[in-house]
Amino acid sequence: MPSVRCWTVDAFTDRPFGGNPASVCWLEEEKETAWMQSVAAEMNLSETAFVRARKDGYELRWFTPTMEVDLCGHATLATAHTLWSAKLAENGIPLRFHTRSGLLSCVQSGDMIELDFPSLPSTEILVSPLLEQALGVPVVAAGASRIYQLAVLESAAAVRACRPDFQTMIQIPTLGVIITAAGDDGQFDIVSRFFAPAMGVNEDPVCGSAHCVLAPYWSSRLGKTELRAHQASARGGVLHLTLKGERVALRGHAVTVWRGEIL
Repeated sequence: MPSVRCWTVDAFTDRPFGGNPASVCWLEEEKETAWMQSVAAEMNLSETAFVRARKDGYELRWFTPTMEVDLCGHATLATAHTLWSAKLAENGIPLRFHTRSGLLSCVQSGDMIELDFPSLPSTEILVSPLLEQALGVPVVAAGASRIYQLAVLESAAAVRACRPDFQTMIQIPTLGVIITAAGDDGQFDIVSRFFAPAMGVNEDPVCGSAHCVLAPYWSSRLGKTELRAHQASARGGVLHLTLKGERVALRGHAVTVWRGEIL
């Protein structure tokens, strides 16, 4: 079997070993889903992306160590960065990715990459005892989007200090839980963290799809469509968000940390 070129890219950061690492695998031919899932388990990162050229763009699929997912921001950013930096795509030309969430596009925006993603607004729900038990902190308000639950905490300090019980959290009927609060340092509008034990990822260092939920939520409350966001994981990440009706533009940096081949 021919080798497969692959890279690991730190996304939503401008420095190595920050942000969220994603593996990117360049496929010269179609591969079986089971093989891709095995590779993702071997990589053991929150996401591994598999990209293959098509006549009208690229096919892009994302896998956690345990499952294929419908939408992933940081691995899409990592893929776009890889295609341009490895000369697999021409600089300055927008990228069109065909995914399980429809057509997604990426463009170069100064020294950042901009992703065009769907907005995923949340509906207010009652704060459940199970949610508060899993987080171990009071929840001010809760919401549910198509794929994640949202928990608003009383402060950014509470977001940073949260120590979840993942065994309890996995009982919540959602793929992931976003915790968030307004920024407290004048540098960021919003602060968040993201937990997804149901997808085999206890804490995702920086999650683009979670910000498709956060952008419409905070835009309506802060009265602005441009937001600067910090995901307060141990690695940390920065996202620049623009709400555009039913779409969200997510901008960020990316850094390649290694490249090689799957034999």
